[in-house]
Amino acid sequence: MSNRSLLLFALFSLALAGCGKNESNQSSAGSSGELIIKIGAAAPLTGPQAHVGKDNENGTRMAIDDANAKGIMIGGKKARFELISEDDQTDPKTATIVAQKLVDAQVNGVIGHMNSGTSIPASSIYFKNGIPQISPSATAIKFTAQGYKTAFRVMTNDAQQGKALGEFAIKVLAGKKVAVIDDRTAYGQGLADEFVKAVEANGGQVITREYTTDRAVDFTAVLTSIKGKQPDLLFFGGMDPQGVPMVKQLRALGMKTQFMMGDGGYTPKLIELAGDAVEGTYASLPGVPLDNMPNGRDFSTRYEARFHQPIQLYAPYCYDAVNVMIAAMQKADSAEPAKYLAEIGKVELEGVTAKIAFDEKGDIKGGAVTIYQVRKGQWAAVQTMGGALAAKP
Repeated sequence: MSNRSLLLFALFSLALAGCGKNESNQSSAGSSGELIIKIGAAAPLTGPQAHVGKDNENGTRMAIDDANAKGIMIGGKKARFELISEDDQTDPKTATIVAQKLVDAQVNGVIGHMNSGTSIPASSIYFKNGIPQISPSATAIKFTAQGYKTAFRVMTNDAQQGKALGEFAIKVLAGKKVAVIDDRTAYGQGLADEFVKAVEANGGQVITREYTTDRAVDFTAVLTSIKGKQPDLLFFGGMDPQGVPMVKQLRALGMKTQFMMGDGGYTPKLIELAGDAVEGTYASLPGVPLDNMPNGRDFSTRYEARFHQPIQLYAPYCYDAVNVMIAAMQKADSAEPAKYLAEIGKVELEGVTAKIAFDEKGDIKGGAVTIYQVRKGQWAAVQTMGGALAAKP
């Protein structure tokens, strides 16, 4: 065969291969006849919040592995779920790039993003491409208020969480004069806004409202200013990378002010890095305590056995988010986004975290919020708002 003939043969073979490529974003058949279903996930896997982002990835991976072990059938074929995990670096711009990357990878659905500030901009990408998105941890009200029928969450939103924190601060902690700092992210500012509303609705006074960023580490100036106003309680809307230096600097200034955060502070890392300074600190987490979750203890045991570390924060919610998505696929008997999307809102599932069902916006129904306090170097449940009282402070 001449060189010219060889070249023509090679080009013809490539053309045939191209014709056989699956160009849709639907699931494809594997070599063994399995139905390959790609589950995308997005969270910060590098940077200051990587410990929480990796926790999200671990929870998602556990759910996928458990589903694969069950031999789930969809559309008459055995389904094999594959995880495609991306790092959004807690950056809104990066989040949109990651979202488009997952769309281009032809994922069948997305678990994420972790932060509200990344979930919100990414949600428009998924909506335009018809890709279902279930966030395990984005709590900002705006996430589901945009009207995107592709957006759901399995965690209580900031309106419920901020209300619980504000009520607790005034009614239980008697914090009449309150100072507030937030990190100006969609999560931190949104939660602080709701906290302020609840404080004022319950007769408290917000004596100062200050701002920082989710990259800052030195809060001495703002804390010194707040010290002069003598608040009973300081609330910080943000995550634990800022919570650690803030509470340490608060105590270094001799301030005995009660310190409170939302779910962004309820991590083992806050205690590990802040040490004695964090003793007595309050934080919240949507849902009931892990030990009171329907399958919380079993999940925790299996998680620690597999990953050799305790749950950081949202892993159980990631696990539930995956199972909600798979349940919708089973109801539709299809993994095609256009076919199973309508079933997500109809799913009722006994999850690890709670019985999951959604309202018309895609928010979880009847979400509880639990307040915790650091006692002797451990997070201890104090009170569940919207559920049974765990213990009095």
